[in-house]
Amino acid sequence: MTSRTVGFIGLGIMGVPMATNLVRAGFDVVVWARSADPMNELVATGARAAADVAGVFDATRTVVLMLRDEAGVNAVLARGTERFSRLVAHHTVIQMGTFTTEFSRTLAAEVAAAGGQYVEAPVSGSRGPAVEAKLVGMLAGEASAVAEAEPVVAAMCAQVFRCGEIPAALSMKLAVNTFLITMVTGLAETFHFASRSGVDLDVLREVLAAGPMASVVSRGKVQKLTDDDMSAQAAIADVLKNARLAEDAAHTAGSAHPLITASRELYEEAAAAGRGDLDMIGVITALVARAEQSGVSSPEHREALQ
Repeated sequence: MTSRTVGFIGLGIMGVPMATNLVRAGFDVVVWARSADPMNELVATGARAAADVAGVFDATRTVVLMLRDEAGVNAVLARGTERFSRLVAHHTVIQMGTFTTEFSRTLAAEVAAAGGQYVEAPVSGSRGPAVEAKLVGMLAGEASAVAEAEPVVAAMCAQVFRCGEIPAALSMKLAVNTFLITMVTGLAETFHFASRSGVDLDVLREVLAAGPMASVVSRGKVQKLTDDDMSAQAAIADVLKNARLAEDAAHTAGSAHPLITASRELYEEAAAAGRGDLDMIGVITALVARAEQSGVSSPEHREALQ
């Protein structure tokens, strides 16, 4: 076991490409997942598969967690049982999921009490940047733990920022998510309005790409709309979870949050309609549904009502 040996648990839509980039960066990566397919995919790139969670911790000092929710982290680490201390003692746990700040704060304290180190390391970006190792990482924790985690996180990111003490990285991520979610929701509304108004959507795409508001995200999501490609880079169900986290955090901080609330409501409607597996730009389907329910779906219909 060396500092270049890293465990990775959480091989989902983001985890697989992130772990792949660790392998490509020369790390000895030990992986585990509940299903065999993602582990087999990583083994084919040069990773090693562990038989279980304990096998990952036994083989490594540093373990990355990229799990979907807090319950998944609790289950993997066996929180509330004697196994928890045996797993995390003398290990650095790099928690890369996006959860509540209170969850992270209490987990950090428990890891420290068990003789381990804990680092928050949420990332900004979706599957595309994850594949290209162009995520943006945010780190928080004790200085020694952050220094140990930084090269690992940097191998999966274009840039990494030190944010301070826990839970500063997660607070930063929730602020970033507020901008991302409201921006993409606004982009969906833009295209919904344009399509109802008879605007040429291909020309609209070019106008937006040429203007000062253009970004990698806006160009990518607009391309998905004009190509009618709803395959998920960041799925509606996951974005809904993040919107709720951002809204709750804003409420706790006493920050006004009308835009994230409106966005969260739209993502809830899209998910309730069975569209949770679509890319987040698929929130446009909730706008279409609202227009249809209102009975005002076209200029011609509005004229008929006047």
